[in-house]
Amino acid sequence: MNDYLLLTPGPLTTSATVKSAMLKDWCTWDDDYNRDIVESIRKQLLSLATKNDQYTCVLMQGSGTASVESALGSLVANNDKLLIINNGAYGQRMTEIADYLNINYHSLNYPETEQPVLQQINDILDNDPSITHVAMVHCETTTGMLNPVQDVGELVKNHNKVFILDAMSSFGGIEFDLAQLHVDVMISSSNKCIQGVPGFGFVICKQALIAAAKGVARSLSLDLYAQWQCMQTQGGKWRFTSPTHVVRAFHQALFELNEEGGIAARATRYQENQQLLVKGMRELGFTTLLDDELHSPIITSFYSPAHPDYQFKKFYHALKQQGFVIYPGKVSEADCFRIGNIGHVFAKDIEGLLSAIAACCYWQK
Repeated sequence: MNDYLLLTPGPLTTSATVKSAMLKDWCTWDDDYNRDIVESIRKQLLSLATKNDQYTCVLMQGSGTASVESALGSLVANNDKLLIINNGAYGQRMTEIADYLNINYHSLNYPETEQPVLQQINDILDNDPSITHVAMVHCETTTGMLNPVQDVGELVKNHNKVFILDAMSSFGGIEFDLAQLHVDVMISSSNKCIQGVPGFGFVICKQALIAAAKGVARSLSLDLYAQWQCMQTQGGKWRFTSPTHVVRAFHQALFELNEEGGIAARATRYQENQQLLVKGMRELGFTTLLDDELHSPIITSFYSPAHPDYQFKKFYHALKQQGFVIYPGKVSEADCFRIGNIGHVFAKDIEGLLSAIAACCYWQK
């Protein structure tokens, strides 16, 4: 077991039972894997995402970014145009994917500390009828900002466009229903708020959209339509090698999510963790990058101390020796660091972290 707690946006600290679920090998031809594990995961994810029966779920090997690339490369056709709402590193990553895949796109860019402006999105959609899809990140872990998905979803629906949501760091940790948010395509990952381990992502989307996507994909291994067809017609089978141990751990993680009380209970724990963290950090003299109303319950950015003796690496390693791992900042206009509170993390862990930080502020001594 680890001698430190991961307080990052993922990979994150998992329970001992999720870890132990990976100790058995699985044959990918057998029903006890494909039907009882993979198909069960697909059904459970759908039930967590929406009550609407028009959606389907497909799992995809690789990192969360691989699933974002799979969705964009398989659902945005050559004659389509994508509007990317970009206010952080992961919105920017979507533009990089679009560049690599030669997807026609327009990027509406904001500073990392600002939310998208609805009127500007509306003006672009009014003035460019060639736009067919709109993509946005729900929780930008660059800063910890939660973007206004409800308002953007309604706007996109009013313009009759396809709304693609990167919910990598929010799904499972914040309650929402895709249909109510007018989200047509949602992408997330095994190693985030469901509290599994890295190895695959998943796309939950309108079945009509993916059914019409045959031949669109710009990649063999990331062909979302082909993966979906294989899982649909062969009872959960993956086209290529399945990350069996990761999948089994995720199945256990879903069981533990249900045991905790579902997304509502987990969201409450994460929110309480975040509020306790911010309160304690402010008492220690740290300042949050964002105003409170912009914070998500997932991860929080703090300004680095202005003291000339402060060095993030020294602070990081001192905390790690105390049993806590935090994350460097990713904001271009501010020197900061980030602390996540998702994963198998509880109030006592946040209290322990705050005590460790108080002991590791070497520049104050």
